[in-house]
Amino acid sequence: MENRVTKAVFPVAGLGTRFLPATKASPKEMLPVVDKPLIQYAVEEAMAAGITEMIFVTGRSKRAIEDHFDKAYELEAELEAKNKKALLDVVRSIKPSHVECFYVRQPEALGLGHAVLCAAKLVGAEPFAVMLADDLLDGNTPIMKQMVDVYNHYNCSVLGVEEIAPEQSRSYGVVEGREWDERVIKMSGIVEKPAPEDAPSNLGVVGRYILTPRIFDHIRDLKPGAGGEFQLTDAIQSMLDQEQVLAYRYEGVRYDCGSKLGLLKATVEFALKHPEVRDQFSAYLAQR
Repeated sequence: MENRVTKAVFPVAGLGTRFLPATKASPKEMLPVVDKPLIQYAVEEAMAAGITEMIFVTGRSKRAIEDHFDKAYELEAELEAKNKKALLDVVRSIKPSHVECFYVRQPEALGLGHAVLCAAKLVGAEPFAVMLADDLLDGNTPIMKQMVDVYNHYNCSVLGVEEIAPEQSRSYGVVEGREWDERVIKMSGIVEKPAPEDAPSNLGVVGRYILTPRIFDHIRDLKPGAGGEFQLTDAIQSMLDQEQVLAYRYEGVRYDCGSKLGLLKATVEFALKHPEVRDQFSAYLAQR
């Protein structure tokens, strides 16, 4: 019987310097889009894919993330006493009882590969997802659910990709490969942040991965790159020599919430779908 994907790793140790001063004392992953922080959108996407174990790779000043997914006894008691049932349900839905959260520290900022390796003992010998909360992905079928379905069909690592403009290649890992099935590319290589003229395709990797546990061996074997960092891309390239890896063109929209513009776009689009504010917000935009 093939292994199911029940664990997701959330690398959340970054400093979020592009959002200073908002992120001086609060994690960037706690920046809100309408009424939920980015990290909650990512966790909800994982839950919709059947994932029940959330592993957060944290750093200093990230306590707010742990508090967010912890039980808030005083707040729940206050809402219950005031008979605010709807709000009480909202608070309790942040982490349903069947979902478990685990936390491990990344002592130094040594790259995404190193952050993933920090979770190795908690992941064990199972396939797992890696989800970057900076990328807020929105699809009719949640994107990680789409990817888990692809993993279940092919039983190998899957990277989420999207089409990018040539001039954007320096900001992405770019995959090389051939069309294998609808929306599925059998990878033969991956290049980290190539110049446009060197990019092997127009498909850039976004912050969604499903990886087999063998990735940990490949990360351990890496030599540090620029800035002493260990890149997940390099470990995936190494893994390609030994096993199949697929790229999947997901169906949906990505908002790069690691940038101010991306966060603003996401806020507008999600507000226009939010049942509480969409009508008034739409009217406001129309009269501007």
